[in-house]
Amino acid sequence: MHAITIAEPGGPEALVWDEVPDPVPGEGEVLVEVAAGAVNRADLLQRQGFYDPPPGSSPYPGLECSGRIVEVGPGVSGWAAGDEVCALLAGGGYAEKVAVPAGQLLPVPEGVSLTEAAALPEVVCTVWSNVFMVAHLRPGETLLVHGGSSGIGTMAIQLAKAVGARVAVTAGSREKLERCAELGADILIDYREQDFVEEIKGATGGAGADVILDIMGAKYLDRNIRALAVNGRLAIIGLQGGVKGELNLGALLAKRAAITATSLRSRPLEEKASIVAAVREHVWPLLKAAHVRPVVDREIPMDDAAEAHRVVEESGHIGKVLLVVP
Repeated sequence: MHAITIAEPGGPEALVWDEVPDPVPGEGEVLVEVAAGAVNRADLLQRQGFYDPPPGSSPYPGLECSGRIVEVGPGVSGWAAGDEVCALLAGGGYAEKVAVPAGQLLPVPEGVSLTEAAALPEVVCTVWSNVFMVAHLRPGETLLVHGGSSGIGTMAIQLAKAVGARVAVTAGSREKLERCAELGADILIDYREQDFVEEIKGATGGAGADVILDIMGAKYLDRNIRALAVNGRLAIIGLQGGVKGELNLGALLAKRAAITATSLRSRPLEEKASIVAAVREHVWPLLKAAHVRPVVDREIPMDDAAEAHRVVEESGHIGKVLLVVP
């Protein structure tokens, strides 16, 4: 088969469509013939040499894919060759075939194309596990999403609205904010021109956000605490703004607030399977009813993954950038 390989860390040109050995499904795994994968910022970090795959996983980038099962490994039940699926991966999505633990498979939702389904697993599992399973966003509460026009952001808006929450977003252009509004965002904040702390306080009568989904890390840490409501929950899922920040514990105590920080890729298989099961139970009915949809900016042939990485690095996209197997 062919896969995107990285001989040496570097820029987008380091991504090479090369012939490699076919994967073999092990105990509890299935082999998926990939139709499409999706680009995540973790893939960019892996390409640059900053985010190695977990031990024992595929060396190729790609944290989600869609396709058809072509082989079922030993110990797997409930799935058969020919089933159309999408999958959460620890790696290997930038390839023609990938071996997937059965607990990380999801059926392609009704009303979603096989290609579009590649945009779902990583973002849905990330949003559902952090915003709902950990931060326990409830109806009537306010969620602040940083990077509202990203793949994570566009899904977070829709899921929060589907459960009856109010949604505030930050984004860097009027076009991106308008797209967030179309998806249901109530409070639109241009982070280049506005102070999100002041804006969220003003929009909530001084209360602040009950839950903040943050991709920035250190750069936003102090302001996120100030933007939280009493009993607020800050969920950190990215470090685009740095890894070390100063925390005012007095402010955190005064608000009786909580901070969580999680990653999905390195979790044990049992934890991933639990998240995937929760997503299938709670989110797949919303997709079937068209209350939630994948947001796809563009599709690029997988053998031109370098171009897809350039698009994501420039942050000119809205939603997900997909890689389609040629």
